[in-house]
Amino acid sequence: MVTGASGDVVSNVSDTARWVAVYRALESERPDAVFRDPHAGRLAGERGRQIVATVPRMMRSRWWMVARTKTIDDLVLDAIADGCDRVLNLAAGLDTRPYRLDLPADFAWVEADLPGLITEKQQLLAGETPRCRVTRFPVDLSDPGARDRFLTDALAGAAKALVLTEGLLMYLDRSDVDDLARALERPEVAWWMLDLAGPGLKKWMNEKSGGLLKNAPFKFAPEQGVGYFEERGWRALDIESVVVVAARLRRLPWFMRLVARLPQPDPRRPPRDRPWSAVVRLTR
Repeated sequence: MVTGASGDVVSNVSDTARWVAVYRALESERPDAVFRDPHAGRLAGERGRQIVATVPRMMRSRWWMVARTKTIDDLVLDAIADGCDRVLNLAAGLDTRPYRLDLPADFAWVEADLPGLITEKQQLLAGETPRCRVTRFPVDLSDPGARDRFLTDALAGAAKALVLTEGLLMYLDRSDVDDLARALERPEVAWWMLDLAGPGLKKWMNEKSGGLLKNAPFKFAPEQGVGYFEERGWRALDIESVVVVAARLRRLPWFMRLVARLPQPDPRRPPRDRPWSAVVRLTR
């Protein structure tokens, strides 16, 4: 068994990036793949495959990741068509969009994550050529001073930036999300894109993971859903239910297809008794 420094399969939040990379690799192998990531298997490594092997059977479906990834892909490209001149990917993990999306060669893509993960990613992608200009910043985003210095440097010269926080907010305390929401109130930031978990999903993930997520539990899942951000001055441009997108992409298991046909929950009052998540694009 491959384990982290703590002896657990998932020793920290960064390990969840390996889990997601395995699912991207599996989707890429399908003849009808909705995206193709030729680097995902290498980035996931043996550690990622061990994590997936340890995931409880009821959590092994990857439809949610396929839907989330494809939705973000499409919204990023829409933003670029609408004049976005920079993407800041916070807690970028093992994401490879600069290598697989059809991006302008002179487009600026900025990634930030912990130094160890940045170094590992650069080593694993050595020799690969991104489709645009990629800059990586090793930074601890939980340090407010370091985060704000990073944002100032990364946004310098941008006029219409998109900030992406995929797979990040659910692992943060509410106070940290409050701080981040304030930190992104900058004139250069035109959009903030995130994936939002409801209280029911938080409860389900923490209870059904069999202890897998004890070192990376879900924390942030506001009862007011998208309303949490609207109360802080943000406005939702896009709210894409992950289960609805998965149904449209023909990735839902048969027993969940009826769920996608039912009236969907109010994204400002996500359910407490069942999982719900969405990709949201915000503006101010």
